[in-house]
Amino acid sequence: MILEKVIKRIGIQSEYKDFVDKYIDNILNEFIGKIHSIYMCGSIPKGTAKPYNSDADFTIVCVNPKDIDYERLTNIKDKLLKEYPVVTKIDTIICSIDDVLSKPNEWGFWIKIICVCLNGHDVGEKVPPIISSPEFILDLNTETKEEVDRIHKLLSNASDNTMKTRYVKGYSKRLIRALYSLVLEDTGVWQDDIIKMKNAILDYCEIDSALVEYLYACYLDSHVLVEEFLGIADEVYSYFENALNTMAASRTSFG
Repeated sequence: MILEKVIKRIGIQSEYKDFVDKYIDNILNEFIGKIHSIYMCGSIPKGTAKPYNSDADFTIVCVNPKDIDYERLTNIKDKLLKEYPVVTKIDTIICSIDDVLSKPNEWGFWIKIICVCLNGHDVGEKVPPIISSPEFILDLNTETKEEVDRIHKLLSNASDNTMKTRYVKGYSKRLIRALYSLVLEDTGVWQDDIIKMKNAILDYCEIDSALVEYLYACYLDSHVLVEEFLGIADEVYSYFENALNTMAASRTSFG
């Protein structure tokens, strides 16, 4: 089944329009001639953002990601967060045009299905249709272990309560997204609604429902004991990894 774009129409609320325009202007002026296109995903372009509660998720596509200096990018982010407290956090992902076109089931999926283009020519239009298949699911999760290991380490070493809360929320969402990817052949659609993701996992995954409900509860209220959370997270990831390995073995068996 061919996956459709998550956000079919850009609906940025009035509270965020100046912020988004300012971000784009700052990026284009700071990195003149080095930006191919700028994208967003999440609640702001979808039109469901909650002032003082929602963050901003941007993706920059360029010829060479090394042209984008992270310190200069951070300076732009810090300045805008002070100017627009309506936004809680700004995340920016950077990838190359070649990433998008040469890895259709990874970067191509991200740009074509998850993001919407706000500036420049949408390179996602050059990505072939994305089909929900075992091959796609395996490719989509190529870097999941690395991401999970990274956030696991960050949470284990975090001493600040604010950062602990942020990492627990992010880790919970990342694991729910990973589990949801396992049932894509059943749903035929990529959801960005965490509740719909959770419900689909409960409907189609054989994982203990209590583990899924625990992750969802931690996503909503991240003030939990870190040791307890990490234990549950490890159990969930173990299930996910085994399911992924089984899928890979089946794909190999049937050639």
